[in-house]
Amino acid sequence: MKKLLFTLLCLFALTGVAQEISLIPQPAEMKVNEGKFLFRGKVVLCYPKIKDSGIDAVVDNFVDEMKAATGIKLKKDRFKNAKLHGLDVLKSCKKGDAHIVLSVDETLGDEAYRLSVSAKRIDITAAKPAGFFYAFQTLKQLMPRNVMAGVYTTCFTMELGHYDYLPTEYPIPCVEIEDEPRFGWRGFMLDEGRHFYGKEEIKKILDVMAAYKMNRFHWHLTEDQGWRIEIKKYPKLTEVGAWRDSKVLGWGDVKPDGQRYGGYYTRKDVKEIVEYAKERFIEIVPEVDIPGHSQAAVASYPEFLACDPENKHEVWLWQGVSADVINVANPKAVQFAKDVIDELTEMFPFGYIHLGGDECPTSKWERNSDCQALLKEIGSTNYRDLQIHFYKQLKEHIAQKPADKQRKLIFWNEVLHGNTAPLGNDITIMAWIGADRAAVDAAKRGMNTILSPQIPYYINRRQSKLETEPLSQGHGDETVERVYNYKPMNGVDAELQNKYMGVQANFWTEWVEEPSVVQYLMLPRLAAVAEAGWTPAEKRDYNDFVKRLQGEAEYYQLKGVDYGKHVFDIHK
Repeated sequence: MKKLLFTLLCLFALTGVAQEISLIPQPAEMKVNEGKFLFRGKVVLCYPKIKDSGIDAVVDNFVDEMKAATGIKLKKDRFKNAKLHGLDVLKSCKKGDAHIVLSVDETLGDEAYRLSVSAKRIDITAAKPAGFFYAFQTLKQLMPRNVMAGVYTTCFTMELGHYDYLPTEYPIPCVEIEDEPRFGWRGFMLDEGRHFYGKEEIKKILDVMAAYKMNRFHWHLTEDQGWRIEIKKYPKLTEVGAWRDSKVLGWGDVKPDGQRYGGYYTRKDVKEIVEYAKERFIEIVPEVDIPGHSQAAVASYPEFLACDPENKHEVWLWQGVSADVINVANPKAVQFAKDVIDELTEMFPFGYIHLGGDECPTSKWERNSDCQALLKEIGSTNYRDLQIHFYKQLKEHIAQKPADKQRKLIFWNEVLHGNTAPLGNDITIMAWIGADRAAVDAAKRGMNTILSPQIPYYINRRQSKLETEPLSQGHGDETVERVYNYKPMNGVDAELQNKYMGVQANFWTEWVEEPSVVQYLMLPRLAAVAEAGWTPAEKRDYNDFVKRLQGEAEYYQLKGVDYGKHVFDIHK
């Protein structure tokens, strides 16, 4: 009897009797109308034929996703005149029970879209492929959660733990949506310098990011504790730097376990991940943290990277900040950094490279005669300026490249502690410590900035005070509510606001050895950050967000990812 009851409830949801609209992130504007569109086998997708526009790839991927999630293969029809709209398009399309029609409006922003769902047709309008992609993400969210998850299944019954009823059609509520993001940068950073998770885990993260319309994956690939990316010119970086003699990182009473541990991404792996991200309109921002947080690199090539090559250097087994930084006064070390940037440019065909710049101790520079001489040569008494001089040389190296190889540089906000004048203002500052103040400082210097505040956007920290929380940083104060209620750019003077590129959540992995724990701590807080990056400030409301969030539990389960469960009603 209980099984029958839940099956019936499931049926009602699928036929639109009890269907709720729960979109994350919340669109800029949405009107809900009566009725529903039935997605089924006789639907034709009509779209403009525009050479080299990228629309074909977006459509093909959507058709493949819908086939995988519903068993229904959409019929496709391309019309030649891209300027056609409305009924004029329908006259050019194949006959069918209903249509999904794509139209181009070049007045819209690159990521903006309009979505209109009526009983007989769905109209999607955008200027660029990204806009059509995000419209499709919204469309999938309007359907049962298995579609969003890309899983072909019957209706999921949470209490029974299995599936009932295989649908042949999927209802989509009639809505009118006009949507575009608040910020152009909606990012998530994962630290794999401490722990290596592998490409399949990265793909899961990219999938979730795409579902929530996030567009920057900041990949922290090097640390004191490991170097995670193949560099052909320097093979020891992965032969030596990618491995250490402990999985557990020592801290306080915690001791290294003596286990051989590590891993890295080959160039082939990177190529696969890059293509996967591009299909989801996510740019990857590789980070190689230099000259600080570089003990794994120093251990690989101490003869020219170390300030004290006569001493023993090993990949670090401890948490915290190592003093073993790169010798920025050695010309071979500068050439090393240039060579690494060259190979990163080849592997990542996107706009940015992150060079770190945070937490760089100067103690070894202060005791090194070459560093002392270089500091005097550049006319400074502040050893932090050696780092600036190092970056200046790298920036000049990039400037000499062809236009398609140009990359903009991003740094953590500690770079602002030195004299940044030699770098100019065409750099981006990622503000994490004292983020609001640091972002204003960067903007006043004419630099672009990204808000990534340690509190509350470091979502590796405990998200509740429950005893069931996994080992991590913090005291359980970085709740979903606190993450959601952070107000980016709040109170910033109007003349500085154009320097604010957006928001980013960060995940540092000192304490987190397993991918499932990354997922648990990341979700659903990543959804809260995504909404801050996309939804207008005046449209955001935490209580409403929590209501919309309830359906995400099913999405996470179908997707096969773990998540923090304490904010979901079904688990209270």
